[in-house]
Amino acid sequence: MLGAIIGDVVGSRFEFNNIKTKKFTLITNESCYTDDTVLTIAVTDWLLHAKDKSDLNEAASFLQKWARKYPDAGYGTSFITWMNLANPKPYNSCGNGSAMRISAVGWFAKDEEELYALTKTITEVTHNHKEGLKGAYVTAKLVYMALHNSSKEELKNYAISEYPKIKDLDYETLRKTYVHGAEICEVTVPEAIYCFLISTSFEDTLRTTISIGGDCDTTSAISCAVAEAYYKNIDLNLVKNVRSKLTKEMLEVIDEFSLKIKNN
Repeated sequence: MLGAIIGDVVGSRFEFNNIKTKKFTLITNESCYTDDTVLTIAVTDWLLHAKDKSDLNEAASFLQKWARKYPDAGYGTSFITWMNLANPKPYNSCGNGSAMRISAVGWFAKDEEELYALTKTITEVTHNHKEGLKGAYVTAKLVYMALHNSSKEELKNYAISEYPKIKDLDYETLRKTYVHGAEICEVTVPEAIYCFLISTSFEDTLRTTISIGGDCDTTSAISCAVAEAYYKNIDLNLVKNVRSKLTKEMLEVIDEFSLKIKNN
């Protein structure tokens, strides 16, 4: 799940200032975490500490808790309303927020049955639209498959089976034409996955995703979540620099989760 956070932090300064090239400094003073990181941490905290991971109210409480701690992280309008409700209900969202926050589930799930159940619970508290649920599950499953040694070809075949448009995407066309438009799973998840599929490393995934433009902190959170699981190795200086942008309580959750995964 650290891959998603790295994608968010590096992509943050380009979200509304697309760069359209792979040649840029990864981390600067302007780099910061956004709602993608906050809610990735929230899901991770839920996986670690929820008493009943099938309880929708408890799942919602973890998302609300972290969002309220960081109210200015850049959430969508509907989520802002939801996060402040005393009795929150799903609002039929198909937004890409479901996919950018889900990666820890791919690391945590013991099997595909649990993968589906966990994804459904933590997603449908907000994103109960079929495309919102699909975006989250496809992302989580790709992470899970990569961790369980699926080949790039197997990941590609699964991704295309869910999003056929991936086979027709072209990097140069995206780089020239892709813009920050609708922040929905149908628009951003296939493009994010495509950037991973054509990449050669974690860093190349990161640079490729940001270079096509659009909602690039979120697309990078999605693509880099899969890239971390597949490539395994991330430059330690990049990890160090991204960690320096996070708060102490965020790092505590990340480190606790990493230890749990390592010991399992």
